[in-house]
Amino acid sequence: MMPFLGRTFTGIASTFVESAEELRVHRTRVLLSLVGVAIAVFALTTVLGAAAVAQQALNESNERSSGRPAMLSASIYATSPDGGTIDQARMTEVWQTAVARHGIEYETRIGYGALSAQFVDGVTQVDSTIVDADYGIMHRTPMQDGSWFVGSDADRLAPALVVNVPFWQRLGSPAIASHPTVELRGADGPVTAVVIGVVRTSDYETYPRSFVLADAAERLGLSGGDPSGFAGGFDNGYQYEAWVPVDVADELALRLQGELQAGAPGLEASVNRQDYLAWEGGDALLVLKLVVAGVAVVILLLGALGLVTISLVTVKYRIREIGIRRSFGATSGRVFFSVMMESVVGTAIAGGIGVALAIVAVKSPMFEQLVGQGMVEDFPPFPIDAALIGIGSSVLVGALAGLLPALTAVRVRVIDAIRF
Repeated sequence: MMPFLGRTFTGIASTFVESAEELRVHRTRVLLSLVGVAIAVFALTTVLGAAAVAQQALNESNERSSGRPAMLSASIYATSPDGGTIDQARMTEVWQTAVARHGIEYETRIGYGALSAQFVDGVTQVDSTIVDADYGIMHRTPMQDGSWFVGSDADRLAPALVVNVPFWQRLGSPAIASHPTVELRGADGPVTAVVIGVVRTSDYETYPRSFVLADAAERLGLSGGDPSGFAGGFDNGYQYEAWVPVDVADELALRLQGELQAGAPGLEASVNRQDYLAWEGGDALLVLKLVVAGVAVVILLLGALGLVTISLVTVKYRIREIGIRRSFGATSGRVFFSVMMESVVGTAIAGGIGVALAIVAVKSPMFEQLVGQGMVEDFPPFPIDAALIGIGSSVLVGALAGLLPALTAVRVRVIDAIRF
């Protein structure tokens, strides 16, 4: 058994060495074709790697708007105009008791209203969102400067604000480290708030916007003059959100809904998933991937066609050599495998070079900035499957390109070598 394995291994190794030597001898002939294969593998692998970054950017964008998977959204509302008022404090107590019972780590209240902010050019109504500190993690809120809320910020005498770039610019773009302040008009009079962070926004957002912690807003009466605003409660109460494991999301949604319903007599409670995985219909980048992959396949086939032509010409010039090898006992299988492996080894080397260049390109800071547009926090590692697909496709092309020349070499007879 051992001698058989040794002979097999020696035969395979010698074939690889022989193939590499033939490539070295005929390197000028095969170089251009292998360059085409390397470029095609580079294009194919790069688009797969770039797609992973683009997919991460798309996922993070979805998470900022609808929350991380799985995000449960709970609402409590009246089913009719005279269905009764919502005791917001009571509903918050019921919600927080329920999430604590189920060991949910991240949860937040969400409400919407307006703050009256005093800027240099006058008082402006600013669209504002009431949240708890966990909201920033649950929605991947990207910070341009400063920091997001922490739990202790709710106890500040001067409430903390996180604002967007237009709000910050209206203040004169002060350094966040200097603890810039802005005067807000609350229900009980002016309130001085401290800006602790600036949220990164797109260039298309031009109106000032802010975030304020729910506890601080209720305690300080930041209602913006609207009795249905921050201080007095909303017409339909807060919306509540919880970030839970995906595999138990549906079961938790039913349990939370039942517990909220029990704690809200005369009202209706609804708990549903709202994250993008709950409604995602497919791969949004599929069309782009298919188009670029199709172009790469065409380039690979063209490279293979050129390689076939060169290999056939090479076999023609090697008839004497092949005939002599056959006369010394080389089997048809050995000749076939040897000629084919010349093509496979060449394309595998070219594919490896293409994959290496793709990894360098995709992981370069310039490329990450171009694809991520500064909005990707967690850049994914280069996908292993992309590298395997690149190497595998190059080996497959090499095998296909070497098939016809290998069949031609097998048909060479010893008498042909003598006559050549």
